[in-house]
Amino acid sequence: MRQSDDSDADDATEVAADLETFLRSIERRGFLMARFALGNEDDALDALQDTMLRLVQRYAGRPPAEWRPLFYRMLRNRITDTRRRRVLHARLFGWMERSRDEHGEEPLARIADPAVTDPARLIAGEETADTLMQAVARLPERQRQAFLLRCWEGLSTAETAAAMGCGEGSVKTHYSRALQALREQLGDHR
Repeated sequence: MRQSDDSDADDATEVAADLETFLRSIERRGFLMARFALGNEDDALDALQDTMLRLVQRYAGRPPAEWRPLFYRMLRNRITDTRRRRVLHARLFGWMERSRDEHGEEPLARIADPAVTDPARLIAGEETADTLMQAVARLPERQRQAFLLRCWEGLSTAETAAAMGCGEGSVKTHYSRALQALREQLGDHR
């Protein structure tokens, strides 16, 4: 009986290590997807953390091959929930006028954006990478999802379909249209 307990503990430790490795590997790309979709770093971090926590709580016992599509489907659902909350918030509180200074500007709008003035970003942020990120951000949501999952994440068509909650044919169409749109937008930057 004692030997079985040790074996179960070893298995649990191995699953926890595998899950931690998986989450580390997916964290940056998941954050980028959420930031593209939500346009806000704080909301993106919240969505990412919530998705990671739920994956651990609900699906740690699943085979590791299933974690990736599950993660992206859960992240997509979390992004959708965040957008719905924003719409509801706008409906409830949109009538309130924001405070403005004598020039009609919001005082907070004059504060420098740390994402733009961050030295690490200035050094690492080449013009081509910024152009690509802007082009990807301009894609329609489903095209952007298909592009990020297929191209950046390397998911198969079937895995992408599972993550997006649609058929493989739809994934192929969205991905193809995304590539075409990016080629047109980027032109000389290819």
